[in-house]
Amino acid sequence: MNVIETALPEVKIIEPAVFGDERGFFMESWQKQRYAEAGIGATSDFLQDNLSYSKKNVVRGLHYQYKNIQAKLLYVLQGSVFDVAVDIRQGSKNFGKWVGVELSSDNKRQLYVPEGFAHGFCVTSETVLFAYKCTDIYNPHCELSIQWNDPDIGIEWPVSNPILSEKDLHSQPLKDIAPDYLAQFI
Repeated sequence: MNVIETALPEVKIIEPAVFGDERGFFMESWQKQRYAEAGIGATSDFLQDNLSYSKKNVVRGLHYQYKNIQAKLLYVLQGSVFDVAVDIRQGSKNFGKWVGVELSSDNKRQLYVPEGFAHGFCVTSETVLFAYKCTDIYNPHCELSIQWNDPDIGIEWPVSNPILSEKDLHSQPLKDIAPDYLAQFI
C-alpha cells in the first residue's frame, strides 16, 4: 500500500497493493490495522458503507454533516470521478482550500477525507459505481451542502454545466454558512 500526501495534509490518496494476472486482480480495499498504521481511521471505526451510481457530468456535493461528522474512505468500483475535499475547519490555515483527484476503476486509488472536510465529486465516465466507508451514520437532518462552484473556493471542475440535485442547486457559498454549522480546527 502506498500513501500519497496531498496539498491538504490530512487528506490522503491511497494506492492499495493490487495483485493481478490474466484472470483479473485482487486487492484489499480496507484492512483496519494496515490503514491505521498509515494514520487512516486510526481513532475511529467505519460504521456505514455507501454505494452511489451516477451518470456522466453529475456533480454531487459539496456535502458534509455538522453533527454525526464523518470521515470517509472513497473508491470507484466501475468508471471514474473527479473527487474533491474542501477544508471547512474554522481556524485552519487551509480553511476553504480544496484538493481534487481522479479516482477510477482503472487506477484503483482511494481518497481518505477526514472529519472537518466537505466532499463532492463529478462523474467523468459514462456512469460510475462509487463506494465509500463512513465513520458515522448518515443524519439527513444535519447535512449541509456548499455551492459546488463557490468562487471563493475556486474548484476546477471538469464540467461547466453539471447535472445537480435540487438540494445542490440551492446550496450556499461557504462564506454564508453560519459558524455553528462548520467544523472547528483542533
